[in-house]
Amino acid sequence: MSISIYPDEVRKAQLGEPAYYPEIDVACEQIDLATKGFGTDERAVIATLGSKNTIERSLIAYRFKENYGKELKDLMKSENSGDFGFLTELLSLPAIEAEAKIIRKATKGFGTKEELLYPVICGRSNEEIDLVKKAYFKRYNKDLTNLVSSELSGDMKKLHLACLQGMEEVYDPSYHNASKAEEDAKSFYKNGQGKKFGTDEDALFEIMCKSPPQYLQMIDNAYVANYNINLEKALEKELRGKTEKAAIFTLGMKLSPYETVAKLIKSTCAGMGTDELGLSCAILRYQHILPRVMIEHTKLSSKTIGDRIASETSRDFRELLLEMVRVAWPGTP
Repeated sequence: MSISIYPDEVRKAQLGEPAYYPEIDVACEQIDLATKGFGTDERAVIATLGSKNTIERSLIAYRFKENYGKELKDLMKSENSGDFGFLTELLSLPAIEAEAKIIRKATKGFGTKEELLYPVICGRSNEEIDLVKKAYFKRYNKDLTNLVSSELSGDMKKLHLACLQGMEEVYDPSYHNASKAEEDAKSFYKNGQGKKFGTDEDALFEIMCKSPPQYLQMIDNAYVANYNINLEKALEKELRGKTEKAAIFTLGMKLSPYETVAKLIKSTCAGMGTDELGLSCAILRYQHILPRVMIEHTKLSSKTIGDRIASETSRDFRELLLEMVRVAWPGTP
């Protein structure tokens, strides 16, 4: 099964079974005090929201509305602005609903921000993609599959629609065996590199999306044995642009998820300027698995995620991101 980026408690809360404890009420009170009167105490907001893990933030989001009769998200939106403001909005939502808001951000206005969209939809476990679809419909009263169909086109649309189906099979060693892996590796070649005219992207995406991680690794091994390159290199040869990136990300989230997330975080700071929005969404969404991502990120770039944030961002936005990283990696300066 593909990795879940959220702990069980978050999924239970999303399904309407939150279990509160006294610290959650204290945090809600601290936020209420930080936003009363003239102006906002940003330091208090950072210390309260930024210092909480994925489970705690989800519980705070539910509890704040119960205690104060208003959405915490709406309060953060009215009190803060810019990159810092949008991140506080995301932090003030239950984790899965924050993903729905990221999708909304990626598809609202002129053009679609594919680089923000595909990390949310591609490479997810069946359970989590189902929760994302439900959360999006609940918040925006629109079917996510219909939204993707209207926002994307061509191969990018094909990939996202395949991922939205939640078609990953349960790993069964008696079915997902070496013989079948050999067969699927040949099918991948036949519909990609081995196809004389064009590429059957639907066939490639179906193999990736259906295959559980253990079995997809077997296909990858068979592909290397037969054709001397791995599936990632095969995708690079057959696809272009953002679709290539999204497909390789999908593959990576099954074969090497922590390294893949590390590469995504690194990419938000590549080139001219920093993609603050992409960086915010990545740190927020992957906080629960960040300890293992941190190890891979350090291997890739010889610096920690905290080092990257400190050098690429500034002011309250930087302090909030660093506080979020400290939750997962306490040694962060």
